[in-house]
Amino acid sequence: MSEQLINISFSVNKGILSSLKETKDEFITDILFLSALLFYRKRKLSLGKAAKLAGYSKIDFIKKLQEEKEYIFDYSDKEIDDIFNDVKNIK
Repeated sequence: MSEQLINISFSVNKGILSSLKETKDEFITDILFLSALLFYRKRKLSLGKAAKLAGYSKIDFIKKLQEEKEYIFDYSDKEIDDIFNDVKNIK
């Protein structure tokens, strides 16, 4: 079963692209990546879904996150404590 795609478009002032020194295609690539990153950070999308939104494979998305110095795994202090406690209990 193939996934249905929808087309979303919006207008951007040409001066924005000029200020960013980006082409239309570069801007679209950045917008897709930054949107995916935001949804991933907010835990609205999994790593795999965020990668798909950005147009990357999961591995390439992880590499891009590393290039941007973004955390791949962002655990709270409690989650880290729980992980270490679970590891201690493994026999």
